[in-house]
Amino acid sequence: MKTQVAIIGAGPAGLLLGHLLRAEGVDCVVLERQTGDYVLSRIRAGVLEGVTVGLMRRLGLDARLKAEGLVEEGFNLADGERLIRIDVAALTGRTVTVYGQTEVTKDLMDAAQERQLQVIYEAGDVALHDIESDAPFVTYSHQGNPQRLDARFIIGCDGFHGPSRKAIPASAVREYERVYPFGWLGILADVPPCNHELIYANHARGFALASMRSHTRSRYYVDVPLSERIEDWPDDRIWDELAIRLGPEAAAGMTRGPSIEKSIAPLRSYVFEPMRHGSLLLCGDSAHIVPPTGAKGLNLAASDVHYAVEALAGWFRHHDADAIAGYSAKALARVWKSERFSWSLTRLMHRFPEDGPFERAMQVAELDYIASSRAAQTSIAENYVGLPL
Repeated sequence: MKTQVAIIGAGPAGLLLGHLLRAEGVDCVVLERQTGDYVLSRIRAGVLEGVTVGLMRRLGLDARLKAEGLVEEGFNLADGERLIRIDVAALTGRTVTVYGQTEVTKDLMDAAQERQLQVIYEAGDVALHDIESDAPFVTYSHQGNPQRLDARFIIGCDGFHGPSRKAIPASAVREYERVYPFGWLGILADVPPCNHELIYANHARGFALASMRSHTRSRYYVDVPLSERIEDWPDDRIWDELAIRLGPEAAAGMTRGPSIEKSIAPLRSYVFEPMRHGSLLLCGDSAHIVPPTGAKGLNLAASDVHYAVEALAGWFRHHDADAIAGYSAKALARVWKSERFSWSLTRLMHRFPEDGPFERAMQVAELDYIASSRAAQTSIAENYVGLPL
């Protein structure tokens, strides 16, 4: 089988890329190791920047997003005694939208057949070949049979553990990583949120986050040591801990209910450079990971997709080699800014095991400064709502 672009991974990044390329008249095939049901079962991010919303609008796949998404004009930082509201709309003139990554993926999946985007699920043993040439190809197995997909370009949207990034020679890359000494224990429940806006809380017992997926579904987190087991956290224990860490105002509005999903996610910051090698381009988690503080993961993947579509459309329309050559630098410029914001917000709102009185005093001083400074709040709001492409 032959195509112009082979896309590895049918998560939101791969599907978004596939739809946008089809809209530009570029042929592509998407390969996914898992089943479609498995892809949809992954519970991930829920805050969309304007860039991500704009790409769905550009495709005409935003009907459900407009109907069900919650437009958020601000969010809150809590320090145990007060809520510091960051009025994103007033400070930037823009907003974010709460709409789960699962819902974005479903919208993209549902439109694939109608728009003739070919997605091959349960593609096993995926391997990339000749990526330094003008004729790369992918081998894989499907329904027990070996297959080969020839393409002009391969785009890796297959996440941190996928084969795409590993296909680039180690001698050609640099990797940057910060592994955090805690994870986020998340609980999803069909209960109304405790606040109509997100709350990030810094408490002596640890970090907490109150967020939502809809008016009737809430997503909460507390940070825990990486040694913790989910079995040791029954629902009641999580709700009790949330009530303490979020503070009395949020706790008063919190509705408890049985969890429909619980998990512990480790946190890391990671960047892989470059994001293009020969005929292979990387998008999303295959090239970078951010801690979920600040909700940048899916949105960074969407901006990568935007730059990749620009580059590929330029090449296929005009044989513009400079467009392909410039992809990595463009994408990484935005990646590093988002990495900085996610890292700094994580540092501000979490108590690190190695921190002492000085580090805690710096957090208090920083939160006091944010509470009293419009300039500080504007900086946070600009990064939270999403920097320009």
